[in-house]
Amino acid sequence: MTGTVAANENAAHASAPARAEAATGGTGRLYGVGLGPGDPELMTLRAVRAIAEADVIAFHSARHGRSIARSIAAAHIRPDHVEEPLVYPVTTETTDHPGGYRGALEDFYAEAAARLAVHLDAGRTVAVLAEGDPLFYGSYMHMHKRLADRYPAEVIPGVTSVSAAAARLGTPLVEGEEILTILPGTLPEEELTARLASTDSAVVMKLGRTFPAVRRAFEASGRLPEARYVERATMAGERTGRLAEVEAGSVPYFAVAVVPSRIDAPRPEPEPGSGEVVVVGTGPAGPLWLTPETRGALAAADAVVGYTTYLDRVPVRPGQARHGSDNKVEAERAEFALDLARRGHRVAVVSGGDPGVFAMATAVLEAASQPEFADVPVRVLPGVTAANAAAARAGAPLGHDYATISLSDRLKPWEVIAGRLRAAATADLVIALYNPGSKSRTWQVGKARDLLLEHRSPDTPVVLGRDVGGPTESVRTVRLADLDPAEVDMRTLLIIGSSQTRRVDRPDGGRLVWTPRRYPEA
Repeated sequence: MTGTVAANENAAHASAPARAEAATGGTGRLYGVGLGPGDPELMTLRAVRAIAEADVIAFHSARHGRSIARSIAAAHIRPDHVEEPLVYPVTTETTDHPGGYRGALEDFYAEAAARLAVHLDAGRTVAVLAEGDPLFYGSYMHMHKRLADRYPAEVIPGVTSVSAAAARLGTPLVEGEEILTILPGTLPEEELTARLASTDSAVVMKLGRTFPAVRRAFEASGRLPEARYVERATMAGERTGRLAEVEAGSVPYFAVAVVPSRIDAPRPEPEPGSGEVVVVGTGPAGPLWLTPETRGALAAADAVVGYTTYLDRVPVRPGQARHGSDNKVEAERAEFALDLARRGHRVAVVSGGDPGVFAMATAVLEAASQPEFADVPVRVLPGVTAANAAAARAGAPLGHDYATISLSDRLKPWEVIAGRLRAAATADLVIALYNPGSKSRTWQVGKARDLLLEHRSPDTPVVLGRDVGGPTESVRTVRLADLDPAEVDMRTLLIIGSSQTRRVDRPDGGRLVWTPRRYPEA
């Protein structure tokens, strides 16, 4: 107690200028004081000094009148401090206020700010106490937004519950290039699941009554085995443990769920029968095109397998094996992935675009049909296709019925391709052409153009989308008659319009292509 008394005495001397200002009727000063996670010894020296300088101590509480914030700072509150309890009218979303829960709180914040403004107008210094950090899910922020533009204000940061929880667990929260996601447990369960699946480390706050949904989200995202639980970190009644072992009825509001760093975290040893293969689509380019589900599958995998170009789009993770190979060994790659899974590994097979559209899903499923891989679980996760990506950049050329055809005759004869082009053209379908050309295939685009001109107007819009989403992205629209095969390579996707597809040049120089959803009657 000696250190606390000395600090109070020194702070009391420091408060003299504030009291002099109050006496002369000058404008008061507003402090948002972060108190840390609960242990009074984790308050900063600046927080202690601000409380000592204050004439008024304000703190939030429920209707029972007990305030956690006040209890943390109790040793520094003097008898001559004016205390302003800011008592919440509701603590759950059940209220008869005409504006509902949000309306009741808005009225409360406005009334509380008005009460503090009276003190500030009288020249008094006001310290609003806040657990943790004042601007981190803190109640003080509602006072700050209403008062800081009218009075001198200072926010004094505090140790957050996130940092306290990691410290009490004694494990790194994030390391190196890892990403930390902080989530309120009040989010919809599906949103929680998606965000937990797609991040490296996570902290979910505001548990209490939300805990059952939060636990289900951890389980659905595959993160439950890693998740830890911290209750009342640094406070009396602190409890830590594995989230999977916590009973729902015992969880208070002041608890957090933590997924700590995966770097150096022990991974379970592979056991035969426990592996699986997940075929994931990375979209047409980089990380912006990944879905949360795909991010989660990639993060959870022990091994990542794929064509080297696509594998380079996937972040490198410590402890995760990477197996790259050439583009023309799909069958061998699929069998290799299935064999890894048979030995107990969780394997992600990486594919560009959508894995089920001219990509790796078919190769994996074909290999998985062999008797030796019959017991290996296989899942396919969708991705943004090249056709969808190019269409979105151009406008909406796929707005009505369309066909998707590959011009590669490596796996099927040209006669089959030509027959399908004629059928789609005769049916007046928009046509998305994959794999239009390569160094060894230079004549297919010209043949396809000539064939389509037998059924389509020379003015038919053609979208050329090259490297969509990548650093050399180019999206152009030309007439079908002007389509130059020399401008098309393996990284280009072509969209051939129907008789209804429209092209409009806009005043800003842009060009939009779309196909109306309504087709004219015959």
